[in-house]
Amino acid sequence: MKVWIPHQAGLDLLGELPPDVTVEVVEHADRLPSAATGVRFWVPPFLAGSDATALLHELPDLAAVQLLSAGADAWAGRMPAGVTLCDARGVHDPSTAEWVVTAILAQLRAFPAFVRAQADRRWAFHEVAPTDELTGKRVLIVGAGSIGTAVRDRLAPFEVSFTLVARTARPEQGVHGVDELPRLLPEADVVVVLVPLTDQTRGLIDKEFLAAMPDGALLVNGARGPVARTEALVAELGTGRISAALDVTDPEPLPADSPLWTMPNVLLTPHVAGSVRGLLPRAYRLVGDQVRRFVAGKPLINAVVDGY
Repeated sequence: MKVWIPHQAGLDLLGELPPDVTVEVVEHADRLPSAATGVRFWVPPFLAGSDATALLHELPDLAAVQLLSAGADAWAGRMPAGVTLCDARGVHDPSTAEWVVTAILAQLRAFPAFVRAQADRRWAFHEVAPTDELTGKRVLIVGAGSIGTAVRDRLAPFEVSFTLVARTARPEQGVHGVDELPRLLPEADVVVVLVPLTDQTRGLIDKEFLAAMPDGALLVNGARGPVARTEALVAELGTGRISAALDVTDPEPLPADSPLWTMPNVLLTPHVAGSVRGLLPRAYRLVGDQVRRFVAGKPLINAVVDGY
């Protein structure tokens, strides 16, 4: 059987595979390494968009698609009959959690203001200090999956309190349901959103969501851009009442004329939370394990069901 992967480096990161497995590198869909027949397992490029799904229908023997991303929104619901879709749950936990912690600390400790002052060679102590702090904050994590748990664990030493929210409540684990957000949002100093993009989460961060956040609160979106309604973000953040750290926007790239670029209370990064040097080793350990499971007839892990 053939396995297609998107990185040359992946060949040395997969580990030992069964002798009847042939691994080929497909860096570009318009330059295939061999005939499409016989490809049973395909790993699309990291963060490939919905246009990449066109190749699905050119692989007649395909049985499994292993994503390198934690989000599956571009792929869910597009699989041909009999093809299993798996995401990279767990692979991005360390990097995304690091980004969240960094973004929170940067905003609360006013690092963007200091960077702007540094560019002007201006000693800004009296302009910015005293800054806010993370210690003692009430943190609401919307998305209690593996990344949300990783964020909680990394924030715990900062002496914060936590409230976790998932699609449905898990009372035995202390996890609230998303339907409780109207009650929970007014009690949060920092709101971290880490949900997958589905029909249910699209536009979750809307006018009402933002209005429910208390004055001075910080919104952190490490999920997907369309989870937030851009016009609502622009309107609420434009008042200066709350602040935000955004790794994702809608659309991406963010247009140069978007007001979000110049708002002093907004920190923007270009969807880089998972783009770290450790990505490929972690990702291909998962891919190698999945290929071995597939060949052995074992169930694949991280199968995507209902967009999750």
